[in-house]
Amino acid sequence: MSEEDDHKRTIQYGESAISYIKKNTLPAYPRSYELWYTYSAGYNQGLNRAVNDTIKDKGRISTDEMLNLYGRFLSPTRLGDRLDEVGSRVSREVEELIDSLKLSADATSDYGSALEQAGEKIKGVADPKKLQLYVTHLVKSTQNAVASNRKLESQLLESKKHIENLQSSLEAIRYESLTDELTTLNNRKHFEVSLEKIIEQSKESGRGFALLMTDIDHFKKFNDTYGHQTGDQVLRLVALAVKQNIKTQDVACRYGGEEFSIILPQSELEEAAEIGERIRSAVMSKELVKRSTGENLGRVTISVGIATFDTLDTGHSIVSRADEALYAAKNAGRNLVKTEIDLQRSGDSEENVA
Repeated sequence: MSEEDDHKRTIQYGESAISYIKKNTLPAYPRSYELWYTYSAGYNQGLNRAVNDTIKDKGRISTDEMLNLYGRFLSPTRLGDRLDEVGSRVSREVEELIDSLKLSADATSDYGSALEQAGEKIKGVADPKKLQLYVTHLVKSTQNAVASNRKLESQLLESKKHIENLQSSLEAIRYESLTDELTTLNNRKHFEVSLEKIIEQSKESGRGFALLMTDIDHFKKFNDTYGHQTGDQVLRLVALAVKQNIKTQDVACRYGGEEFSIILPQSELEEAAEIGERIRSAVMSKELVKRSTGENLGRVTISVGIATFDTLDTGHSIVSRADEALYAAKNAGRNLVKTEIDLQRSGDSEENVA
């Protein structure tokens, strides 16, 4: 995707955001713009669903409702607050567990003392009644110790369940922070972290990788003609085609808007081109049907650009080459796979013509 195309697309999102602010007569806070920009771009499915539900119920969104939605779905402190909450719950669980262990230790110590004292008293006792009294006391102490151990065991099992639930909550927060909700692919943040990591690994090992950048052709037309819900359906369709044609170790991400990125560890250019072609064919083979009406909307196509790692590469440089190849595919008519080799050939051809 060229800078010019990126400029046009993001300006459209920005203009759409302003129109929503005007339509709902909202103050033009930076948060207002961010919320409606994100809504227009379709980056956050949860936000879009909540906005659509509110508009359906009330006809518009008030300032208070907008700020509430911003806090729920976009606030930078949202995940931090949830982590703090889980952390507090873990601390309380650990404190309660420590208290239970202390009580159990005290009970065990008391039982040990009782046994020791009874042992001293029993020595030399000939009177059966006194002996029976000591034995009864020992039995009662033993029963108390058994009951205390059972209670501790029950508390430990309960704490284990709570901690497992908290672990699940932490995993859910981690998943949410690294996953695009609409497509369930990894998000841009995950892509950037993964790309830096594989660049370091490739420089150390000498084994390269390939990067695919894909973009849905004429996506704005789908959104403008059929609405955001149909646009979301298109995004899911492409994401599914990506998932079905990559390996477990590959990293597929929604790079932004209608653009996707795929990191292929230890892949050569030829293999990456084959994968890109499979994804392109899989997307084109599906006919899109509008769920609400059953209307056949035709086929969706994508353009794909591919670059492979060079030892001098940074994250920015390899993404730029893959983007240039993607733009070459767009410029050549769309629904194509182009690689950095095609860029070199194009350059040679231009030199020959000149």
